[in-house]
Parts: sequence; structure tokens; C-alpha cells
Amino acid sequence: MRKDVRILLVGEPKVGKTSLIMSLVSEEFPDEVPLRAEEITIPADVTPERVPTHIVDYSEAEQTEEQLYQEISKANVICIVYSVNNKKSIEKVTSHWIPLINDRTDKDSRVPLILVGNKSDLVEHSSMETILPIMNQYQDIETCVECSAKNLKNISELFYYAQKAVLHPTGPLYCPEEKELKPSCIKALTRIFKISDLDNDGILNDNELNFFQRTCFNTPLAPQALEDVKNVVRRNMTDGVKDNGLTLKGFLFLHTLFIQRGRHETTWTVLRRFGYDDDLELTQEYLFPLVKVPPDCTTELNHNAYLFLQSVFDKHDKDRDCALSPEEVKDLFKVFPYMPWGPDVNNTVCTNDKGWITYQGYLSQWTLTTYLDVQRSLEYLGYLGYSIIYEQESQAAAITVTRNKRIDLQKKQTQRSVFRCNVLGARGSGKSGFLQAFLGRNLQRQRRIREDHKSYYAISTTYVYGQEKYLLLHEVMPDLDFLSEADMACDVVCLVYDVNNPRSFEYCAKVYKQCFIDSKTPCVVIAAKSDLHEVRQHYSLSPHEFCRKHKLHPPQPFTCNMTEAPNKDIYTRLTTMAMYPHMAQADLKNSTFWLRASLGATVFAVLGFAMYRALLKTR
Repeated sequence: MRKDVRILLVGEPKVGKTSLIMSLVSEEFPDEVPLRAEEITIPADVTPERVPTHIVDYSEAEQTEEQLYQEISKANVICIVYSVNNKKSIEKVTSHWIPLINDRTDKDSRVPLILVGNKSDLVEHSSMETILPIMNQYQDIETCVECSAKNLKNISELFYYAQKAVLHPTGPLYCPEEKELKPSCIKALTRIFKISDLDNDGILNDNELNFFQRTCFNTPLAPQALEDVKNVVRRNMTDGVKDNGLTLKGFLFLHTLFIQRGRHETTWTVLRRFGYDDDLELTQEYLFPLVKVPPDCTTELNHNAYLFLQSVFDKHDKDRDCALSPEEVKDLFKVFPYMPWGPDVNNTVCTNDKGWITYQGYLSQWTLTTYLDVQRSLEYLGYLGYSIIYEQESQAAAITVTRNKRIDLQKKQTQRSVFRCNVLGARGSGKSGFLQAFLGRNLQRQRRIREDHKSYYAISTTYVYGQEKYLLLHEVMPDLDFLSEADMACDVVCLVYDVNNPRSFEYCAKVYKQCFIDSKTPCVVIAAKSDLHEVRQHYSLSPHEFCRKHKLHPPQPFTCNMTEAPNKDIYTRLTTMAMYPHMAQADLKNSTFWLRASLGATVFAVLGFAMYRALLKTR
């Protein structure tokens, strides 16, 4: 909502503009009326909408045309005052004032107008018959008020309507000619309906309606009031109520009714609660709340955020197969202005045999987005209505900013859940295969991936000592001259070479010596394509000798050319090294350490799957 409202009064001389302002302020008709009233500010606490209001007078005798134009450009609403007993002042509304204001305002953001018929105490008849055709002709006219500065009739109402025209404008919501909601308003209310439809059955049941009512107006509806609302819809349309719940058509009809009855503020309260501005766009403040991320800290979703995302998944997994079909994904993102996930997402996270994103893959993608681009994650949570459903101040409440990595190293422990592994290697060394194998895809399955659907990231869960952690693999472009600090910033490094290519290891040796020899980041050398014949590398040291010299683990053999899903032990090792970097050069050489970590992973992976199956049965 606006921070303040600026009301400008214009009109022919002697129609009573200044008298109206002075009668409002002093609550009595002034004995002497100056040519022009000074600008006054009404404090927020005495206005119905709790917004400071500035009232500005215009006097042709005291001000120039240029000053008038400046005031028009600054005004949020303009009251065109005429005298009900002066036909010439009424004619001037259309012949002079409306064209002048329209010439001085942008066509796409016209200022709302209010016609004010003053001196109603001097006549017995109403001017409405003359004014109604004018109102029908000009869309910018919000309303018309007849009042009397002398009798104080409708004075406070006039300024209330002026304030309301700014804070709750009709223009963006409703088309009077068509007598229906505008497309942008329908789009916004449809998103609000979908967010409020917690079980995604296309109906707002009593619980959902009460939640919606409490969210927007801080008070639930009494059972009888709920029935009354539904009965109003039933009487006016056949498909507005279904299974004793409100359909989207019924929901839109109710808002049309509110607006037609002059209760725009009801619809605006709903729209603003769900993040919309005066142009029915989601505000920057709503979509991008401030989250400060100091250097060497990362961003993760917290427990409540995962619970929310789980509920969103459940809501859209209609066939209960623990995966989202393309139609279900499309339905999930209907509350977004665009489709946020491209085909590369299916090659970034785990999918089922049909290539559909699994529950685990879905959470992994959210984890990846939050880690790489927290602002985007906040935006997405905003579209889904996280702060509304979970009654939080903003989506920022869903984010955990981890402590500085240096503190983790000093304390030799971490609370982080997401660890980044950068995968480097020469072209054709097997980096992409290493990423895809983490998602359970063997070489045969990888060959079906289209080049334009390829992803340079892979993320999934691993278990270290029974703790579920996310490992994020990032395939780094192999051009040594263009490696940035961001390419080097990670928790563990994989240097991949092809055992069947004699020139492949040289790249790994160069990258290690150039970027990681003095780094505290643990490094692992991966001997990829180990199912092929191993050839001698054209480098001064063999890979084993190189690793021994630099106190690295021996090269880890790896292949994804097999009939079943590739072995995941290496990924558990990488996560363990990322979690315990201080032990990378010590205990990690101890094979029993690896055994304990891997064994813990196996046991908890089985337990985790069993628990998930049990959870599904209860859903």
C-alpha cells in the first residue's frame, strides 16, 4: 500500500474548493475564505485507511498554469469540483478540466478522478442526471459525490472516497463497460485461489476458506457466514459451488460482486496480502526480501522450507507415484509467470524410469537453486506463497545462512547440509559421465540424453555417518586460462582423467599445481573409464606417482559402463572429505575410516528408503 496520498482539488473559480478544505479541517463553515488554502497534511492516525493524506488547493487567481501542471503531475487523485447550481461549472468538467488533466498525465497510468458537486444546500434537486453520462464516458472517474461545505454534508466522505480511489482503485480490477474483472485481476486472483486450495482439488472447502479468511482479514468466518457466502454464489451461478466448496468461478464471482457493490478494499486487501502492487504485479519487496550472505557462507533451506516444499509436492503428485509427470510439473508452476525449470533439470537430479523428477530429485533441485542463487529461490517461494501459507514475514524465513567456512575448519565440524564438489578434467575425460552416474545412470542411459538438455550440475543425497547430506557436483569448463575464483570455490575437488587416453592426466596435474597445491580444499583423482585398457600417460610422473608425491589418495578407478546403476561409494567419500577437510590428509588415508562412513551410508540409505515408503503409505 502507498505510504501517503496526495489529493488535488481543481475547478472553476467560486465553486467552493477552498471552503471544502477549510470545512473539513475546522468542522465548521469559514466566515472568511481566502483565495487558496495552504497545503494541509492529515496524520495517518485520524484517517480511515491509516495513511497520511496531503490535501492541495488550486487557485487560478494565485497560481500559474505551470504550477497547476506540476500539481497535477504530483497528485495521486484529483477532485474536480463544480457547483450544482452553476451549469457552466458542470460543462467545464468535460470541456476543460478532464482534457487538461489527461493531456498532463501518462495514458497508461492515469490519475483517478472524483467529481465533486458542491453547494448542494442551495438546490432541491440532484445534479446526478447530468453527471452520470459523464461518468459513463470517462473510465478515469471513480465516483461522484454531492456535498455542501456550508452544511458539512458529505465532506469527510468526499475525502474518504478520494483516499479510497488511490488506495483501492477500480481501474486495475474491473471493466465497467463489460461489467467483469480485467484479465490481469483474474490472473492474480487465480494464483491466489490455487495457493489457497491446499489439497489442489479445485475447490476451496470450509477449512481452506477459513484459512484464507484468517490470512487476509485476521478473523475466521462463522459457520453461518460461510454458508451465506456460498448461498449468494449458488443463487447467481450454477457452477460456483461444488461439493459444498467454492470453485474458481465462484471465487472470481464473489470478487466481482465486492467491486460492483463498492467494496474494492476487500479485493485489494486480498491482493496486497498475496504480494501485489497497484499494477497487479508482485512487488520486489515481496519477491526479493533481503538476505545477507557474508563471504565464505552458503545458503540452504531450513526444516520448515522442506516441509512446505514437501506439501507442495504432495499437492501436485496426484497419482501418488512419488514423481512429477510433465503435466504435474506444469500444474505446480501455474502460479509462476513463467516456467522456471527447463529440460536440463531432468538431467540435474534423480528421475524415475520414465524420466520424471522423483520426490528426492524435486527437493534436490530446490536445494541446488537455494545454494547457487538464493534470490531466485526466494522468488520461487514467493510465487508458491510460502510466507502466506507458513504465516511468516517473508520467504527469508525459509533460508539458513551457514557460518563462515573458516570457523568450520577451526572447530573441525560443520552444520552445513550441502557440499560442493567441482569436477575438472580435459575434454572427453568422463566428467559428464561421472555427474550422471551420481544420479544412478549408466552409460547406456546417458547416451539417450540430448546435447541441448545436458546439465553441468548434478545433485543428490549421500549418507555420512548416518547423516543425510547433499552433494552438489559441478562440471567446470576445461579451459585453464579462464578458470575463475568461483570455479575454484568448493568443498572438495575431483580431477578426472581418462585411463585410455595418454594425454588426459596432464591436464589434471596442471590444474592441481596451478590452483590447488597450496589450497586446503581436499582433492581426489578419478581414473575414469576404468573398464577400458589403461595406457601409459604422457606425463613425467604416472598418476600413482603424482598422487604419492603430493600426498593425495591413489587414483580412484571409476566406470559407468555397466548394465546396472553405477556404484555410489565414491560420492560418499567425496561428501565425507567435504565434511571433514581437516582429516583429508590424515584419517582419510585410513581405509577403516572409509569403511565406517560407507557402511553408515548403506545402512541409513536403506533405513531412509524404508521410512520414506512408510511415510507415503500415510499420505
